[in-house]
Amino acid sequence: MNQIGNLTAPADATIWRDSEELECCSVVPEAPNAATFSFAALSGALFRFQPGQFVTLGVPVPGGSVWRTYTLSSSPSRPLTISVTAKAQKGSIGTRWMLDNLRPGMRIRAMGPAGIFTLPKAERKKYLFISAGSGVTPSLSMTTYLFDRGTAIDATLIVCAKSPRDIIGRNHLESLASRVPGIKLNFIVEEDDPFQVWTGFRGRLNQIMIGLIAGDYLDREIYCCGPGPFMDAVHEMLIDLGYDMSRYQQEAFTGPPVETEAEQEAPDDLVPDGTARSHVPFAASGVGADCTETDTVLAIARAAGLNIPSGCTFGVCGTCKVRKISGEVHMVHNGGISVEDIGAGYILACCSEPIGTVSVDI
Repeated sequence: MNQIGNLTAPADATIWRDSEELECCSVVPEAPNAATFSFAALSGALFRFQPGQFVTLGVPVPGGSVWRTYTLSSSPSRPLTISVTAKAQKGSIGTRWMLDNLRPGMRIRAMGPAGIFTLPKAERKKYLFISAGSGVTPSLSMTTYLFDRGTAIDATLIVCAKSPRDIIGRNHLESLASRVPGIKLNFIVEEDDPFQVWTGFRGRLNQIMIGLIAGDYLDREIYCCGPGPFMDAVHEMLIDLGYDMSRYQQEAFTGPPVETEAEQEAPDDLVPDGTARSHVPFAASGVGADCTETDTVLAIARAAGLNIPSGCTFGVCGTCKVRKISGEVHMVHNGGISVEDIGAGYILACCSEPIGTVSVDI
């Protein structure tokens, strides 16, 4: 007998191996410029992989095939087919061709599976899956796998998208969550769709939302996938919240996927040190103050007798926005400052901690 996910296949069943021709058996639209493509092995082989792994497809674009990697959005507990859910970005070649041309009955070559961004085998743990955009695909695979395994599921999902219509895999995730109480589904969008009612979260993911959605996040294994800047922000939020980062896994949808632990780059964790000394010159006032890396610019200014207008004091309202002239700060905000303002050199004084010498225009 062969073990496939939770299933035991007959002894005479063949198992899909690296480099095999597949036949497209369905194409399901998911969102603008996004669809789920499902495939069966022409040999009749069953698929064996780990939830969260990826495959490499040879896409027959004009001028010759290009090989592109896609995370499997299907679960190994359903071994008759595999699925990839892909979104065409600006300048896309392979995915654009698939969306425009790939139809049921067409054949395509595949290699894999591979990747280390996977769930532990047969362990009952509490999970928090955080994703943005097409980064939801490993969450689709992992959540379906946990659903099919059916043993005390405890998974909370945070799915971020530009608008409700851009949420990939929404119908499938809602179907799973409606059937078991252990799957908690949460959507966050930056903007509403016209003439559509939206009752979920709005804005960008922040620390407050994490606490509201999963108050026990410190007890959960966290998996994060999405664009690089999104994952950088989540990484910084969790460090600032005191999460044990040894239990955190991430996979960006930029660059080649990681196939082995040796290729995995360790995140650059910038953690302020309460024993390290810093200095903040307030340029416009001609005042300087010594401090530690865990003091906020707002607290340092007040101790020096300077007034920076403030409101919430935890990075939401944006009242304490000031311009940083030079130096580096550790800032974990909750949506009170835009990416454009940060790029222009502004910081929120209430949630910015100086690393070394930092000059501020106050």
